[in-house]
Amino acid sequence: MTLQTRRLQTLEQVRAFLDGSEALDIEVHQREAGYAFVADTLRHFGYTRLGRADKGLIIRYLCRITGRSRQQVTRLIGQFRSTGEVRDRRGAPARPFAQHYTRADIRALAAIDADHGTLSGPATRKLCERAWLVFGEARFERLAAISNGHLYNLRHTTTYSRQRGPFEATHPVSVAIGERRRPRPGGEPGFLRVDSVHQGDLDGAKGLYHINLVDEVTQFQFIASVARISEHFLVPALEGLLQAFPFAIQAFHADNGSEYINHRVARLLDKLHIDDFTKSRARQTNDNALAESKNGAVVRKHLGYAHIPQRFAGEVNVFTQQALSPYLNYHRPCYFPSEVIDAKGRVRRRYRHQDLMTPYDKLKSPPGAERYLKPGVTFEQPDAIAYAISVNQAARQLNKARQELLRTISENLTTVA
Repeated sequence: MTLQTRRLQTLEQVRAFLDGSEALDIEVHQREAGYAFVADTLRHFGYTRLGRADKGLIIRYLCRITGRSRQQVTRLIGQFRSTGEVRDRRGAPARPFAQHYTRADIRALAAIDADHGTLSGPATRKLCERAWLVFGEARFERLAAISNGHLYNLRHTTTYSRQRGPFEATHPVSVAIGERRRPRPGGEPGFLRVDSVHQGDLDGAKGLYHINLVDEVTQFQFIASVARISEHFLVPALEGLLQAFPFAIQAFHADNGSEYINHRVARLLDKLHIDDFTKSRARQTNDNALAESKNGAVVRKHLGYAHIPQRFAGEVNVFTQQALSPYLNYHRPCYFPSEVIDAKGRVRRRYRHQDLMTPYDKLKSPPGAERYLKPGVTFEQPDAIAYAISVNQAARQLNKARQELLRTISENLTTVA
């Protein structure tokens, strides 16, 4: 660039310019002219003879004029003090690092990768090491001591690419089923989260599976148990769970497991007129957090972690649908958050005691809640379930049903053993 700096002849004028009281016209200049300006300025003010404060003044002045950082200007000054000039050092270094691995080494690496199918870095290093130390192949002498990082560097060189030929990177599999986003219920029931819970392994034998279906807004929850997580068992059970909800289902959300992200489930949702089919986003663990939390707080709490063989799926399914699910929806209270705005204007969630209620009470709580029910369903029908027995009676019935279930499983396992 061309700099009109003839008026700045003294340190006082430079100080006034930096303080903003001295006017100066600056035009954009070329890179080489900028280096020449730095050298001329250092010579004019006798930079090497200045005191510490004045040197700092010149450095700030050069930073202001050239637009470079203090570190860059300091390096240019160091070059000036060493050589008496400031020159552009772009291009190849004057003393490049010595090349340790030759083209012959790279071709040897490409050959061993071609023979073994491009193994991992450590495995390839071991192959080179054995080729040299055990079998005496001289071309692998230097490669026998190569590091993982440098091995991958050699794989990215032009010589390696020419030896191996062009390659195509692995493309991620894209499944065009479900939209990758979190549901947006807007305070309305009918936005379901689903997840699977495996009931343990024993001696290589898989246990049964639970299907956990939870409504995001009301926390209505239905659980079914199946022998295996294949479509043959899962789809009929899932259809029964969807029809068990007293309100209309608007959306269905799952993680990225193939048991739910498939065409049979998509056809089932289409048959039930559930158009909003979503799946969790990558690295967004909260997208299906409600179902995950219910896995531990409900399923594991009542059924534990112990192995239950697949042949007991029928008995466990009767328990989960006839005893556990009614208790969860009509008698077990859940926390529901209230949103408040703090002093800084941020929205905070508060879990208050007065907001504890059962999922059924939550369903009935908003004005005009009848509009959410399925056609032909009124609150009289679920009221008959909710108020037929007390909460303590419901808990005792649940415990009794669970004890009978576990006793049946234990006796059958003992008989078989």
